[in-house]
Amino acid sequence: MEKDKFYNDIQKALDNLPENFNILEEQIDIEIQMQYFEFSKKIRDKERMEEFFNKKDELFSDETTVKRKKEILSVLATVDNVKAYRIIEKFMKGAEGILKSWSVLALQENRMLLQSSLLDEQQVFISSGLGGKGQKLRYFVVFINQSKNEILNETQRKLLKDELIFELKKHEGEFELIDFMEGFATSQVMLPLKADLKNIFRNVVDECNQYGNFLQEDMIVTNVKVLSKGEIIQMLTKNEDDETEFLDIE
Repeated sequence: MEKDKFYNDIQKALDNLPENFNILEEQIDIEIQMQYFEFSKKIRDKERMEEFFNKKDELFSDETTVKRKKEILSVLATVDNVKAYRIIEKFMKGAEGILKSWSVLALQENRMLLQSSLLDEQQVFISSGLGGKGQKLRYFVVFINQSKNEILNETQRKLLKDELIFELKKHEGEFELIDFMEGFATSQVMLPLKADLKNIFRNVVDECNQYGNFLQEDMIVTNVKVLSKGEIIQMLTKNEDDETEFLDIE
C-alpha cells in the first residue's frame, strides 16, 4: 500500500508539470549530479561572476586544477550571456571524466537560463542517471523469470521482445535493447515522462504469460543507472526474504 501511494504521488507530480520542460539527455551518475548542484550552490556569488568570466581562459590550461575548473564552469553556468554558453560548449567538446559531466550539467543549466530570458518564462529541468531524449526518459527494466535457475527459451525471448516493442509503440515509447540471463531479462527503453510505467510493463508481462506463465508479475524499473548482474541478484534475493510486492520505480 505504501509503495502504491508513493507511486501515485509521483504520477500526480508529473501530471502537474508544464508542457515545456528540459530533460538531461546524457547519462550522468546521480552522485555527480548531486555534487555539481551542492558545489555550485556554495561557490556562486554574483559579485564574483565577472571575475570568473574574465578568467575563463584558465579552463583551457593544463596547469589549472580540476577544482578551479569546476568553479569556473559552475559560475559561467549562471551568466546570462551567449558568450558564456559558447565557452562552456567549447570546453565540453574536449573534456574528459568528471569535467565532462560537470561541463554537460553547466551547459544545460546555462541553456535553461538563456531560454528563460528569451521566452520570459521559468524553465523546468528534469534529470536522471540514465538520461533521456526530447520529452522522454530512459529506463532500465528487469523482467523476472518464474524459474530463477533458467534462461528463457528462444520462443519466450522472442515473445517478450515483441510484446515489449508493441506496448512501447502504443505509448510513444522507444525500444533500445534487451538481454537475457539466467533468472531474468534486462532491457533499456525510452518512454514519455508522463507515461504510466506500472501499467505499461504489467501489460507486457500479462500478454507474455498468456503463453506459458513464464514471467513473474513483479519487476524492477529504474532510471537511476544500469544495474549489474550482481546488483539485480542481490535485489531479487532481498525481495524473496521480505516477501513483498516488488515494482521498484525510481
